[in-house]
Formats: sequence, structure tokens, C-alpha cells
Amino acid sequence: MDIEQKQEEIIDHFVKQASSLEGSALGSLVVEAPSHPSLFAFSEILAVPNVLQLEGTETSVNLDVLRLFSQGTWSDYKSDASRLPQLVPDQVLKLKQLTVLTLAETNKVLPYDQLMQELDVINVRELEDFLINECMYAGIVRGKLDQLRKCFEVQFAAGRDPRPGQLGSMIHTLSNWLDTSNNLLITIQEKMKWADTMTELAKEHKKEVEDRVEEVKKSSSHKADIDFRGHEEIYSEPGGVMDYEEDRSRPKRIMCTYLSSQQDACVKRSHFARLLRRRRVEEAPMKPPPEVIG
Repeated sequence: MDIEQKQEEIIDHFVKQASSLEGSALGSLVVEAPSHPSLFAFSEILAVPNVLQLEGTETSVNLDVLRLFSQGTWSDYKSDASRLPQLVPDQVLKLKQLTVLTLAETNKVLPYDQLMQELDVINVRELEDFLINECMYAGIVRGKLDQLRKCFEVQFAAGRDPRPGQLGSMIHTLSNWLDTSNNLLITIQEKMKWADTMTELAKEHKKEVEDRVEEVKKSSSHKADIDFRGHEEIYSEPGGVMDYEEDRSRPKRIMCTYLSSQQDACVKRSHFARLLRRRRVEEAPMKPPPEVIG
């Protein structure tokens, strides 16, 4: 269970009890609250009307102890120990844990020397054992122990009750954060609007290019059709340009025509020669037969 959720349940339990108790029973509850191992916030208990009525009574000192655990540190207790009752071991441990949370509020890198001084720890080994076993395992802080640099790097720390004057600073910080968030939101919206505009321009440009490509395709296709029809008309006209097959067979036809004409010429010459010889024979004078000598 998350430390914040767990604390909320414990706080509700103490608030309900404090609202129903009075006198010494209420005083015992006020003493018990700082010793609870999982309770690190006390402002809700201090705000209960029955608890505020302890002011000025013989148990009011316990109310001061509760205020110390709500906003103070181990150093605050040492400086006012003569007025306050002696703390039990569980309360000492709790107040030192709260001291670590207070230090982590303002600095995310805590030097070992500062921690040992604030917690009254005498050596590094004892300090690291306390940070690991009593803080990180308890879930109130998360971080890294850097033995080389001798510091504790805080990654997370549970919140404590706000101290007097701290609320105004928190409101100022949250207001700045809100302004920054609003400015960031405006910037994001402007970027989104710019992105939408660029997307529309890109779509229009793409459509223009596609339309242009289609026009070029249609123009090229139309020109090709005209050229093709022109070639068909040329080849289909009488005496027009021959096609490939016709052109390839042309030498053969020429040769055949030539040979045929030569053959006809030979035949004609032969016939003419026969006619000429016959005519010469017919026109020759008849010679008398030779005489026979007996």
C-alpha cells in the first residue's frame, strides 16, 4: 500500500477517536499518536476541537510534543528538551525520520556530514543503516547512497505538515506551476494547429502533384494514340510505306520479276529466230536436182 494512502487511513482513525474522547483518555491518545510507526502527519489531529481544548491543562505539554512532531526536528527537540517530556525510543526514531523528510524538502542531495550532525549519528555505517532500514524500507524516502561522494541522493520523500509561513510559499510555487502549465498548453495547442495546417497543405500539394501526373499521363496517351493512328493511315494508303514484312519480301519479288522477264525475253528471241529461219527457207530459190550421169 502507498505510504500516503496508508497515512490517510491512520489519520482518519485518530481523528475519529479524538473527536469522541475527552480528558485523560484524550491525553493518552495524544501521547500515542507520535509513537505510531506509520504516522508522519499530525495537523488533522491538532485541528480536532477536543484536542485544542487540552491547551492550558495539565496535559498541554503532550499537546506541545504533538506540535513538535507535526513541524519540528530532532534539533528543535534538543534545544527545547528541558521544557518537554523525555521521548521514548519509538518517538526518538520517529522524530529523526521526520528530520530527514524536512531536510529532503529543500535539498535533493544530502551530504553525510550534514545528516550525521542533524541526527546525532557518530559514523557513516550507522547513518547508512538508519537511512536504509528506518527510512527507505519504511517507504518515506527513496534514493541512492553515494559512498564515493558521501551523500544521499533523494528521489522521493513523503510530505510533512506545512509550517507557519510555508503555506504562502507553496501557493506561490503552485501558482507559478499553473502559469507555466497554461503557457505550455497554449504552446502545445499552437503547435497542434500549425501541424494541422501543414498537414492540409501537404495534402493539397500531394493532390496537385497527383493531378499533374494524371494530366501528363493523359497527354502522353493522347499523343501516342494520334501517332499510332497516323502510322496506321500511312501504312494503309495504296502506295504508302510498306510494312516490315512487305519490305523484307521486296528483294525476292524484284528478283523473281527480273528472272521472269529474262526468261520471257529468251523465249521471245528463240521464237523470233525460228520464224526468221522459216522465212528464209521459204524465200530461197528452188535449185534443180543434180544430174545423174549414167
